Amino acid sequence: MTTVYKAEDPALPFRAAQSAKVSVNGVSIPAAAISREVQHHTAATPLQAWKEATRSLALRELILQEARRLEIEPEPETDEEGRRETDDEALIRQLIEREVKTPTADTESCRRYYECNRARFRSPDIFEAAHILIAAHQNDVEAFVAARTLADQLIEILSVRPELFGQFAETYSTCTSAKTGGNLGQISRGDTTPGFEAALFKLVPGEMTREPVATPYGLHIIRLDRRIEGGVLPFEMVEERIAAYLSERSRRQATAQYLACLAATAELEGVDFLTPTDVRVY
Repeated sequence: MTTVYKAEDPALPFRAAQSAKVSVNGVSIPAAAISREVQHHTAATPLQAWKEATRSLALRELILQEARRLEIEPEPETDEEGRRETDDEALIRQLIEREVKTPTADTESCRRYYECNRARFRSPDIFEAAHILIAAHQNDVEAFVAARTLADQLIEILSVRPELFGQFAETYSTCTSAKTGGNLGQISRGDTTPGFEAALFKLVPGEMTREPVATPYGLHIIRLDRRIEGGVLPFEMVEERIAAYLSERSRRQATAQYLACLAATAELEGVDFLTPTDVRVY
């Protein structure tokens, strides 16, 4: 006799999570509230999103309970956009400000971070370039072939008469830079399309692309006029930025540890145990 095993419905764990009772120190968190919270959590699966939403609401309830235990009176603040905190938001902020103390990053700590992460404080390379854009959409085969033919012809002429680049840009380029002979001024990584950048970065000053470069805008003939190498910024220029980053990182770590300790002493039902790794501090 052959035994047939029925595969478990993959939706069962999610439905089980939806029907599970969730409470923090005896205070229930309704499934409807978790369902509303889910939209704020992106996750690989609905079950994971539900768990994250459950954890978030449990953490919020835990913080509010602690604030009330300490008899903190809400003092709502108004942000720069004129939005006033709710009483619960004020209690959460005030509890964290009162209970979590973090030191300000000193110069020694900032310099140590700077020396260990110098690449993060490097100014980008700057390129002074010019181009001729022959507009054509690759989906329009006839127009694209015509644009490619024109671009090839211009490159062939420019290979022996490079001084005509500006004139050709003014005559044939559909970019607004045509008015200045195709001059793009100073650009750096991220200012243009990936395909344009890949071709530009391979050039040496004075060199022009030997083949048209295709981008969503059409076909480009690119010339690199000058390359200014980036360098590591002086410590004095980035010390304030480093101090702000280190202080914020320290604050987040300390807050996560504090909240995890609160969770460790709480009676939680239907929610995963919170650790510093689980706690998201915004």
